[in-house]
Amino acid sequence: MSSNGRHLRGVVIGAMATTLALAPAAAAQGPAAAPSAAAATTLVFDKNQDDPTDSRISVYQGEKLWATYRAGSGLGIKNDCVRAKGWMPNGNWKIRLKSRTYNGKLIKGYAVYLQDMKCSKGTLTRTGMFIHSEMNRDGSQGGNEPRRWDGAGDYKSNGCVKLNPTDIKKMFRLFDRIGWPTYLRVAS
Repeated sequence: MSSNGRHLRGVVIGAMATTLALAPAAAAQGPAAAPSAAAATTLVFDKNQDDPTDSRISVYQGEKLWATYRAGSGLGIKNDCVRAKGWMPNGNWKIRLKSRTYNGKLIKGYAVYLQDMKCSKGTLTRTGMFIHSEMNRDGSQGGNEPRRWDGAGDYKSNGCVKLNPTDIKKMFRLFDRIGWPTYLRVAS
C-alpha cells in the first residue's frame, strides 16, 4: 500500500473514532433541530396622504420590524400618473440594482434602482425610479444642491423614494446584516 493510501486510511479511521466517541452525547440531546429558513426581508414604503414628503419606509424580516425611516416621494402631488412630480404608484416594485457608488446623471451614491411600472390609471409607465438621497458618488455630502442634504425640504423628489443620507446608509448596513429584499412594496 502506498504512503498516500495509509495516510487516507488513518484519516478515515480517526474520523470514525471521533464520530463514535461523540455519538452517545449526541443521542442524549435528542434529534437535531432542522435549520429554519430565514424569513424574507421586506421593504415597505407607506405613503402619507397628508404630506407625501413625510412618509415612512420600513424594513421587516418576516413579522419583525427592524427599522423605520422618514422618506418622501414626489413634489407634494398625490397623482402617481404625473411624470417627474407625482408620488410613486402603489404596488410591488422589483429591485433591479443596489449600489453604494451609483453614478447617474441626477442620482449619485447610495441608490436602489427599481423596475419600471405603470401608474394607477395605466396611462403612463414610471421609469427611472429609485430609492436614493442627496450625495456625491462616494456617499459624501456635496457643497451645493442637488448633492447636499439641507433638511426637510430635501424629502421632495421627482417621484422616487428619497431618504436622508444617514438613513439610507443605515438601511444598506441593515440589509447587509439581515439580507436584501427583492422588491419594494408601496402602499397608501
